[in-house]
Parts: sequence; structure tokens; C-alpha cells
Amino acid sequence: MSTTHPEGLLSLPKFVEDHSKVIIETPIRIVLIILVTLVIRALLHRVINRAVRPTGGKVPRILRPLRERVQNSALLEGSGLQSQRRAQRAATIGSVLKSAVSFTMFVIAFLLVLSELGIDLAPFIAGTSIVGVALGFGAQNIVKDFLSGMFMMLEDQYGVGDVIDFEKATGTVESVGLRSTQLRDVNGTVWYVRNGEVVRVGNKSQGFAQVVLDIPIDAWADVDKASQAMLDVANEMADDEGWSAVFLQPPEVQGVESITREETVIRLVARVRPLEQWRTARELRRRIRDRLDRLDIDAHLPPDPKGSTPEPPPAADPAAEPPVPSDAPTR
Repeated sequence: MSTTHPEGLLSLPKFVEDHSKVIIETPIRIVLIILVTLVIRALLHRVINRAVRPTGGKVPRILRPLRERVQNSALLEGSGLQSQRRAQRAATIGSVLKSAVSFTMFVIAFLLVLSELGIDLAPFIAGTSIVGVALGFGAQNIVKDFLSGMFMMLEDQYGVGDVIDFEKATGTVESVGLRSTQLRDVNGTVWYVRNGEVVRVGNKSQGFAQVVLDIPIDAWADVDKASQAMLDVANEMADDEGWSAVFLQPPEVQGVESITREETVIRLVARVRPLEQWRTARELRRRIRDRLDRLDIDAHLPPDPKGSTPEPPPAADPAAEPPVPSDAPTR
């Protein structure tokens, strides 16, 4: 029968007691650090999700302190464009905030774990700084894109559904990200524009839109009559049941825009809802063209001073005898 040495029975408890910090305390501290980090991260993400989620059709909480460039919001709410814009803007800002929270919490937790393991952080921080500087120089375009996209969303320069002009690409915005913006032009081509490369952007659908029609008429036509006909057509269209919701203000004829020997150009302006200017302009052109044709305003001959158009003399008959002068001698 084998016997166990008394020191062997005490060796394991003594080893645990001597190394209790490494075996028990340090792992427990590391687990607590990880758990606390995950809990705090989850709570912060939940707060951000509640801040970016619209409640009861209202503006998301995260957007209330920010400036909103859109005017005539009551009119835009009915089309769903305003709510879609706000949702996209809030979701993008919320995504950035959650990424920043996650990155910050994991970095802090990682440093605390290294500290618990007794690793000197000074060389590690110095090496990380050098790597960060190298990555900053190599990925400066990416950083530029992210910062530009963030400011675009904060300043509400454009959103999903807007028709914008990026100088080299023009179309309807389909997606807005922190690094790039996706838009589709009138031909169906999808353009991906890096936010950091955007020097200027023109938004054609913020607040309201303008229909500007330059209608050419014949140089000899009656300008007042043509202007009144154009204004009547525009007012009738604005009063039409199918178009009344489109017009935000009564149409206005601003007068003669240009004049040449061949034609006179009259300008008509109407303020309409955003994204409705092109459809409205096409219908206005059709109706104005029809009214001018019915009124016979585009005459190509100058008017007669007596009020009637002179008729050309009848052609001479070659078989007829030439007329005899009155003072000719008679036989």
C-alpha cells in the first residue's frame, strides 16, 4: 500500500496560495473588464438606437439640435421624401456614433487587460503611435472621405431622393454613406462619388423648385397678347384639380427675356414642389403651345399699318395684250 507524503498533500494548496493573483484574481479581473465593456457598449448602442429612431412621426432625437435646410416641410411630409431623408441622415450619424463607441470601448478594454497581465504599455503605445501615423499617411484619402461624409450629413446638404449635381455626375441620390454617395442619372447609370472628392454640390430638390420657361414667339407677334395667353394657361393649370397641389405660388410672367430680328423670348416662372419642376414644365409647354396656335400669335408676316395684311398683285397673263398708255396717239 502506497503512502502519500504529507508535503504532497499541501503542495497544491500552497501553490494556489502562492500564485493566487495569477490563477484567480487576474482572470477574474480580465473577465470583469470584458463583461463591463460589453455591457457599457450594449447600453450605449441602445441609447444611440433610440436617439436615431423616429417616434410618432416626429424628428429623431439626434437630429433636433442639428440644422435642417429643408423648407416647406409640411408639403414634403406628404410625399414621404422628408421622412426618408431624416431616417437616412439619422441612421448614418447613428452608425458613426456606434462605431466610435465600439472602437473606444474595445481599445480601453484591451489596454486594461494588458495592464492586468503586467505588460509594460509604454513601448506598446509608442509602437501603436508609429503604426497609426504610417496608416494616417497611407489612408488619408479614406479619412478625408469619412470626414467629408460626416459633415455632409450633419449639415444636411443632401439626402436620399434628392436630385443633385456633382459637377461630373447628376442624378437622384439612392444611398448616402460616409465614404461615398450613390446616385442614378436620367439614363439609368449608377454613379459612385467619393465624398472627399466633392468640391461643390447643387441640390435641385431642397425646399422648393422653380419652373423657368423661355417661350419664343415671332418677332412681329403681339407681346402683350402672348404674355397674357401664357399667364392664363399657367393660372388655369394651377387651378386644375390634378395640379393645384404642385404649385406653391401663383405663376408669374416676368416679361421679355431676349429679342432678336427673328424672335422674342418671354419668360414664365412658377414655384412648385421639389422634384415636380420637370413634369410641370413639360405640361406647361404643351398647353402654351396649343394656346398660342389657337390664337394664331406666331404670325410670320409683319402686320399691315392699316390693320390688314396686303395682298400681292395678280400675276400678268402672258397671252393678254399690253396696256395702252393714256397719252399714246390714236389713229
